[in-house]
Amino acid sequence: MALIKDIQPLTLKTSAKHSDAECTFFVINEGGRKLLQLDTYGSSVRQIPGKKSQSIRFTPEALLVLKQIIQNNGL
Repeated sequence: MALIKDIQPLTLKTSAKHSDAECTFFVINEGGRKLLQLDTYGSSVRQIPGKKSQSIRFTPEALLVLKQIIQNNGL
C-alpha cells in the first residue's frame, strides 16, 4: 500500500491505453486524521479478475494538491 503525502507534476513521453478496472473508496480515521483510501481491482483480462490490485491512501495535504490539480486542469 502507498501513502501519498505529496503529488508532483511529470510530463509523460508516451501514453499507453489502460484497461478498465473497478475502484472503491473509504475514509479512514487514523490517529484523528482522515485519510482517503482508493482500492483498485484486477480487470477481466488479469490472471485473477476482481482481486484487489492496488491500495492508495492520501493524506489531507495530498488531497488538497489533488483538488488543485483537478481545478487547474479543468478535470
